Amino acid sequence: MDHDHDEDQKGHDDHGHKHHELMFRRKFIISTVLSIPVLYMSPFISGLLRYTPATFTGSQWILPVVSTIIFLYGGIPFLKMARSELEDRQPGMMMLISLAITVAFVYSLAALFLPTESSFFWELATLIDIMLLGHWIEMRSIRQASGALDELAKLMPETAERVIDDGETEEIPVSELEDGDTVLVRPGASVPADGTVIEGESSINESMITGESKPVAKTPGDEVIGGTVNKSGSLRVEVTATGDETALSGIMRLVEDAQESKSKTQLLADKAAGWLFYIALASGILTGLAWTVATGFNVTVIERVVTVLVIACPHALGLAVPLVVAINTSMAAQNGILVRDRIAMEQAKDLDTIVFDKTGTLTKGEMGVTGIETAAIDEDEALRLIASLEADSEHMIAEAIRNTADERDIEYQDVDEFTAIEGKGIKGTIGGQTLYVGGPNLAADNDFTIPDTLQTFAEDAAAQAETVVYLFRDGEAIAAISLADVIREESRQAIKKLHERDIEVAMLTGDSEEVAEAVAADLDIDTYFAEVLPDDKDSKIQELQDQDKTVAMVGDGVNDAPALARADIGIAIGSGTDVAVESADIILVKNNPLDVVSLLALSQLSYHKMLQNLFWATGYNAVAIPLAAGVLAPIGILLSPAIGALVMSMSTVIVAINAQLMRNRSI
Repeated sequence: MDHDHDEDQKGHDDHGHKHHELMFRRKFIISTVLSIPVLYMSPFISGLLRYTPATFTGSQWILPVVSTIIFLYGGIPFLKMARSELEDRQPGMMMLISLAITVAFVYSLAALFLPTESSFFWELATLIDIMLLGHWIEMRSIRQASGALDELAKLMPETAERVIDDGETEEIPVSELEDGDTVLVRPGASVPADGTVIEGESSINESMITGESKPVAKTPGDEVIGGTVNKSGSLRVEVTATGDETALSGIMRLVEDAQESKSKTQLLADKAAGWLFYIALASGILTGLAWTVATGFNVTVIERVVTVLVIACPHALGLAVPLVVAINTSMAAQNGILVRDRIAMEQAKDLDTIVFDKTGTLTKGEMGVTGIETAAIDEDEALRLIASLEADSEHMIAEAIRNTADERDIEYQDVDEFTAIEGKGIKGTIGGQTLYVGGPNLAADNDFTIPDTLQTFAEDAAAQAETVVYLFRDGEAIAAISLADVIREESRQAIKKLHERDIEVAMLTGDSEEVAEAVAADLDIDTYFAEVLPDDKDSKIQELQDQDKTVAMVGDGVNDAPALARADIGIAIGSGTDVAVESADIILVKNNPLDVVSLLALSQLSYHKMLQNLFWATGYNAVAIPLAAGVLAPIGILLSPAIGALVMSMSTVIVAINAQLMRNRSI
């Protein structure tokens, strides 16, 4: 038991919710098992079910002894939490529960020596059991993993290849790197620290840091960011920042600060319990005074006061919110929505602004062919030639072209004399024809001509922020293909439905102004922010919040993590990076922006059910407390402790049934 007491006093660290969930589960199971003999030996239960409990030497002590164990083991957590409420001068559910179980326990022990047969042992045991169950359900639903910073740290490699004086390399821990060191970054490796390229050419995937959807070409003099991934070509990089000074460490600090800045929302049940605490005290005092004046001070007066105080803490109020939250979480999961923070689900109904990351959220995060224009050959032939030349390339543009060719069941041809033209394009021979594939730079370097029809096609594509590659033969472009990050069809539907709910839609992206403007126009987005770095994303969310807007952020990348944590509600696309998922309050498993709309509907439904349950739970008190106090005693109606406890149990059943009715609603 001392071990449990020590656990109860642990600080609110990152694993606090998990710890409390396990603690309440253990205490609930053990207390419930201990309650079986208490219920069996209870005079009220045995009389109600018409059986005679077995008697043996010492059997009369089962009720007080086992009930004392339940109180000390299962009730202590509530007493400790009540002390915090008392110190903060904010009485709530914990003080109400503690008042009820303490009064019931002390009175029941005293009743063993008083001229009365009434006691609250079975009521005490079941009250503690159900309150432990309610808190176990609640803690399980609010537990939020705290691995965001760990996931960020995993992006940085553990070792680096440092270049030594003779040009050789040595492998050392990243922690030993110093400013001015030169490191070798091989293809496919992560950049070990922030730095400047001093030798080599390559492209770097920076999408997890900057949000830029396309790999960024790097040449001598360009800066690279620690944690990003080198795609092709070896680079020698001079280290300019290590440890806490790197961009990735800056993102980690932003995530941590944003998480800590989140305010704690007090549940409606706590507010109701706070008022009920004062009502219960006032009712108990008035009951004692009234009965003392009417009958004189005696055991009956004590019994009345105790009945009022015990009944004032209904099981229903303790379960009103946790039951709805548990069912809400289950329904959400069935619809592909994982709820990590129940406060976020409650707040979703109040959202007026939803901010989407572009790459991987509104779009698929992959290039796709958007158009083909040809001169001298047909589309399928153009695709065949380009896809054949790009057959072995890992570049996302090559992959997009191959995917389109595969969808059309186009067969590739053999390529001879293949040559990669670094940063410009490729060259190869197919069927005796020498062909080139590349962009405007390749055409300029080789004095290739581009017919007016293809030039117009390219200009139109550029206006839509699309990338264009040409197929050249005999010094002239014979085909052009436009590509862009593919927009999810669900994105259009989701934004339309959000507008129908009068919700403002914004977009954050690390892409260029042209790309952002084109996507925003296509999707009818209200506001967009382009060329936004991680710290800017965080500040943009804060900027919207400073306008008294309740903001949700929907994203999938590491660069979204600070914004996800800063937003009132962080929503991660399930296929996104681990750190984005860890930083979010809610995860959309299906990667479907339409699930944001479902989230809002479910939040509204659960809010209504919470209000209904709280209305019933507190309404029960409005009737039960006066009856327990004896306001109708002059006409012969007096609520006995046993009947009061029975009515209290019935209110719990009603609340549970009402919560279960949520499952019949579609979202």
